[in-house]
Amino acid sequence: MKKICVVTGTRAEYGILYWLLKELSGRKDVKLQIVATGAHLSPEFGLTYRIIEEDGFTIDAKVEMLLSADTASGVTKSAGLALIGFSDAYERLRPDLVIVLGDRYEILAAAIAAYFAGIPTAHIGGGETTEGAIDEAIRHSITKMSCLHFTSAEAYRRRVIQLGEDAESVFNVGALGLEHLRRTRLMDRGELAASLGMELGAINLLVTYHPSTLGESPEEGCAALLSALGGFPGARIVFTYPNSDAGGRSVINMIDNYAGANREGRRAFVSLGQARYLSVLKHFDAVIGNSSSGLIEAPSFKIPTVNIGDRQKGRIRAESVIDCGASAREITAAIGRALSPEFKEVASSCVNPYEKDGTAAAIADALLGYRPPAGGKKFRDLEF
Repeated sequence: MKKICVVTGTRAEYGILYWLLKELSGRKDVKLQIVATGAHLSPEFGLTYRIIEEDGFTIDAKVEMLLSADTASGVTKSAGLALIGFSDAYERLRPDLVIVLGDRYEILAAAIAAYFAGIPTAHIGGGETTEGAIDEAIRHSITKMSCLHFTSAEAYRRRVIQLGEDAESVFNVGALGLEHLRRTRLMDRGELAASLGMELGAINLLVTYHPSTLGESPEEGCAALLSALGGFPGARIVFTYPNSDAGGRSVINMIDNYAGANREGRRAFVSLGQARYLSVLKHFDAVIGNSSSGLIEAPSFKIPTVNIGDRQKGRIRAESVIDCGASAREITAAIGRALSPEFKEVASSCVNPYEKDGTAAAIADALLGYRPPAGGKKFRDLEF
């Protein structure tokens, strides 16, 4: 029996991993282990490890690492604590394989600890580029410490191979989070309104804004966004909290103050949960912000995305995505375009480049078939 250890640090990441966890837990030749860390264990971010347990999974280890300091230094120290914690967790659990997703700093720590321990790592979401965030370098670093790679598009598969990885270890499986489109029951409009505690209106907007991690002021960026939203006074707005990057807490305070000033028309949530989040995408008119979800999940619901700034620069986009600058004027214009009948027609016929069938099963099959290469991992040069 193969012991497969899955690491998760945020509510959004767990939502993406959910159906893979279900797939692995149902395989008789797998002993599934789950390690929860990061924002999952923070009261400020909703103690979302409880959602994992409520879904029927067992958390085999909790790695406490998140400091309250909202600075680059605090993030660095948190990553250091995570490295120590993962080392202890792996020593106790002794997994045969570790699975990590994405590009956050706690996931980097999980990959480093596994690499030092000689445990093969499988990486989901490699090969992507986000030139406006430190995630870019973190993602590629995790790729180089991993032995198996699951990408969400063919262009990303080629990029992982370009980084020197064996082509036979790189699988284009599509975006794992899109499994929910076929397998999760979503709320109808009335159920959703009751769950949100807010009547829906003629215009309904979902907003997720993460602080920039490459020098831009998170406060200035958030202020510009809130100013732009003020140009649509009749819209009902649902905010989801940003992640725990440096500057996140100041953004949370600004969002809370803005939403609190109009409780009938605005709501802010630490976490919507996967089914409710996707239900919002199903019934709302547009996604606003700089989250990857606006590029990956939203196009499958045929709604426009206003993608602000450079945080997602380099990622593949559907035609339903409108890129705009970070000023209030540019954001206002982009939202107006997204809500226009002409652009809604564009979004309604777009093709999501991240959709593929059977993603979770394909990943599970590859994990179970994996055998470490004789002589260890080698760098593969491209032929020029």
